[in-house]
Amino acid sequence: MRNKKIAGAIGVLALTLCCFSCKEFLTVEPVDRLTGNNFYRSIDDVESNVANMYSMFFDKINEGWIMGGIGEARSGEIIASPGANGYSARRVVEVLGENDLLYAMDPSAPWEWYHYERVTNWTRYYQVIQTANILVNKLEEGIPGVSDVDKQRYIAEATFMRCFAYWWMVRLYGDVVYYTTPYNAESLPREGMVSVLNKCIADLKPHKDNMPWAHADPALKGARASRGSIIALLMHMNMWNAGFDRNNREGYFREVASLGTELIQSNTYRLYPLTEEGWSTVMKGRSDESLFEFYRSINYQDNNAALSPFGDHFLRWPYKFPRFNNQISHCYYIDTYMARLYPSAVADKRADFWFEDMLSNSGQFIAVKFAFNVYASGNEDRNPDNTFLIFRYPDAILLHAEALAELARDNEAIASLNMIRERAEATPYGGGGGQELKDFIFWERCRELFGEGHRYFDLVRTQRIMNPTFARNPLNSDQYNRRAWTWPIDPSARNNNPRMVLNEYWLTR
Repeated sequence: MRNKKIAGAIGVLALTLCCFSCKEFLTVEPVDRLTGNNFYRSIDDVESNVANMYSMFFDKINEGWIMGGIGEARSGEIIASPGANGYSARRVVEVLGENDLLYAMDPSAPWEWYHYERVTNWTRYYQVIQTANILVNKLEEGIPGVSDVDKQRYIAEATFMRCFAYWWMVRLYGDVVYYTTPYNAESLPREGMVSVLNKCIADLKPHKDNMPWAHADPALKGARASRGSIIALLMHMNMWNAGFDRNNREGYFREVASLGTELIQSNTYRLYPLTEEGWSTVMKGRSDESLFEFYRSINYQDNNAALSPFGDHFLRWPYKFPRFNNQISHCYYIDTYMARLYPSAVADKRADFWFEDMLSNSGQFIAVKFAFNVYASGNEDRNPDNTFLIFRYPDAILLHAEALAELARDNEAIASLNMIRERAEATPYGGGGGQELKDFIFWERCRELFGEGHRYFDLVRTQRIMNPTFARNPLNSDQYNRRAWTWPIDPSARNNNPRMVLNEYWLTR
C-alpha cells in the first residue's frame, strides 16, 4: 500500500508541481515594478528593490515548517507526541527522519498541509538571484542620486543575497544552475556545487569591505546584510566545500580561520548573558548577536505562517496559544539525544534555561529557548514573537573553532570553543586535541545552535551523517555518494531546458 502511495506521489509531483514553472527556464519573471528599466530612478527605488529581495526569500521559508524540516528533522531525533493536536499530521517529522522525502510529500498522506513538495521548487530562489543580478547591473550603469559609496554598498548587498541564495540551494539540491547575468534566457546545465560555491566566494569576497560592520540605523541590525553577514556566509561556503573538495580542504580551513579572527577582533558583536532579558533580546531580533536574520515581529503585523517558526512544534501552553489545543507540545526530541547533548554530570546552564522536561519522551518536552517573547493572546493560534535567525555570532565562533581544530591549532580552537561554553556557564573544555576536540566542537554546535537549522547540514558536510554515533538514522556510503541528503527537484525545472537533469537518487530509489 505504501509503495502505491509513493508511486502516486511521484506522479502527482511530476504533474501538479509543473504549475510553478516559468515561461522560460531561468528567465524568471520578477515583480514588474521592481525590475523594469523605468524603475531605477532614485535611491528609494534601490531600497524598495533590496527590501523585495529579502521578502521574496522569506516567502520560501514561510511556506511551512521549513526551518525544522530541512535542517533539523532529517537526522531522526524528533518524534511526534501522541495525543498532540494534529498528531497524525505531525508524524511527518518521523518520515523526514527516515529520509523518506517522497512519502513526506505524498498528497494522500495526513500531513498534506505541510506541503513539503514546495521545498522542491527552486523558482523563488532564482527570482531572488535574478533581482540581484538586475540590481547590480543597474547600479553599475548608474542610478541618479546614488553616491559611489552607496553604489558599492548596494552592490555588496545584492551580491550577498545572490550568493546566499546559491548557498542555500546547494545545501538543498546539490548541483545547481549558476548565472550572474541580468537577463538570462540561455538553457544552462547544472554546475557542480563546489564550483558554484567557489565562484560565489570569488564573487562575494571583494565586496566584504564595502559593507559596514554595523548600520547607522539600529533597526537594520541583523535584518540587513552587513560585513558580519558576508563573513558568516563566506565561512559557511568555505566549510561546505571543505567537506566535499577534500583535496583542497586545508585552504578552505585557513580561509575560515582568518575570517573568524577578523570577525571576533572587530568587537562589533557580542554574546548576551543567558538571562531572561538577554536571551529574549537575541530571539526578538536585531541584537548584537545577530549576523543575519529575517526579522519578523507581530508589532509590524508580519504575516508569518502559523506553522513556520521552528519553536511551533516544541512549545505548549502557557508559551503557545490557544490553551485548549496546546496542552502538550506537538513533538519532542528523544531523551538519548538530549542526554548526549547535555550530560547531567557536566555543568551547562542551557540545559535548564532552554528546556523543560527535556528527557520526558513526551509532549511535556518544551524548547523554552524559543519561548521568551510570549505576549498575551486569547484564542488565536500564535507563537512567541521571535525573529528567524540564520547566522548568529556563536555559529561563526564555532566554525572558527572547527577550522582551527582541523588545522591542528588546538589551543586557539579551544579558546574560541570556550567563549561559547563560558557564556553558557558550562564546564570549560579540558580534553585533548585532534579528533576528540573536533568531535566536541561538532557537539557544541548541536548544543548551542539547537533548533536553528544547522544540525543536518553539519552532519552532511562533515560526513558524520554516515556515522551512527552522530546520526540516529545514518546514510550508508552509497546513499551519501548518490546524494540521498538532497531534496528532489520539482520536474518543472526541466521546462524549456533540455540540459537540465533532476536528482538521480530520488528518481531511482
